[in-house]
Amino acid sequence: MSEEEQFFALIDAALTQISANEVLHGNLEVADSWLVQEGRVRHLEEHFGRFAKWVVEKDQSVEFGNFFEAVTSLIPREGSWFPRIEFISNPELGETQLLLRMREAPELQGTISLWSFNEPDPRVSPTIKGPDLSLGMQMRRAAQMHGADEAVLLSPDGFIIEGALSSLVWFRDDVLCAPGEEFDWIPSITRQEVFSIAESMGLQTRVEKVKPADLVDLEIWALSSLHGIRAVDEWVDLGGPVGAPRHLDAFAKRMRLLSASID
Repeated sequence: MSEEEQFFALIDAALTQISANEVLHGNLEVADSWLVQEGRVRHLEEHFGRFAKWVVEKDQSVEFGNFFEAVTSLIPREGSWFPRIEFISNPELGETQLLLRMREAPELQGTISLWSFNEPDPRVSPTIKGPDLSLGMQMRRAAQMHGADEAVLLSPDGFIIEGALSSLVWFRDDVLCAPGEEFDWIPSITRQEVFSIAESMGLQTRVEKVKPADLVDLEIWALSSLHGIRAVDEWVDLGGPVGAPRHLDAFAKRMRLLSASID
């Protein structure tokens, strides 16, 4: 990502710095990442818990030891960072690796444009972050070729699932909406935060089964652990305009209050 990227692997119960060449060649089974700004982060323990759950689903023999404590201690308390933890396997060698990539955070973007991915959902593991990250980047590049920032995955019948590397929510008047559990999507911590904020504000929430055209003139957000909430300013093949971000400021203020010091 940058020259500041560093690699640490769990070796003999200690998180040890390694070179890029020492990263295990194999399958990226699980990954998780979060934004750290000046030593503050939103719901770090939830990221650790989600990662551990996914890893155990893949391999019940994995021993974490003090992995999460060591990751926490290595996170810089100054600057803007986007660490990623990974579980990698090489079935041919019979080896696995718990890895930390310490990366500087890229520049944050406040808005985003969308494009409906025009092929069947290619993901092989749609409910676990990791195996399909490279596919997500490929779909995002396809979106860029169509003048957008992010690709939106659709069901075979054309219903919205989620973004290639983001979750999607929208408002109908003051009701916060999102895709329901009839589709496979990554259990997003940022989506959980946004729904909790809505409920704390006394706003109604619900899930919907909708196609892109059903969202014309509505306020739409793309969610991620890096950018938090981004207002959608254009959906290039929506068939109409998106709505103004009327609720964004109130949610963004409350989202910032969720950041807690790592220490």
